[in-house]
Amino acid sequence: MLKKLLGFNPATMNLKTKCIAGLTTFLTMSYILAVNPDILSAAAMDKGAVFTATALSSAVATILLAFMAKLPFAQAPSMGINAFFAFTLIQGMGYS
Repeated sequence: MLKKLLGFNPATMNLKTKCIAGLTTFLTMSYILAVNPDILSAAAMDKGAVFTATALSSAVATILLAFMAKLPFAQAPSMGINAFFAFTLIQGMGYS
C-alpha cells in the first residue's frame, strides 16, 4: 500500500529511517510557525489567523507533493517574501 501511495520501496528503503527523516524535517521547519505570525503581525495581521493559515497551507502543500508527485519535499511559506510584504510594502510604503 505504501508503494502505491507514496512510491515507498521496502527493498531499497527503511521505514524507520523515513519516519525519523520526516520528523526531523518537521522539527526543522516548525520554526516558521513561530516566526511567520510575528513578522506578519507587524503588518497589522492577526497572529492566530496567520498561524492557522501557515500551518494549513504548509500541510496541504506537503501532502499534495507527497501523494501526487511522490516526492519527499516539505513546503512552507517563504519568510523572505513575508518580510518584504510586512516591512517594505506595509510599513515602508504605507500600504494597508
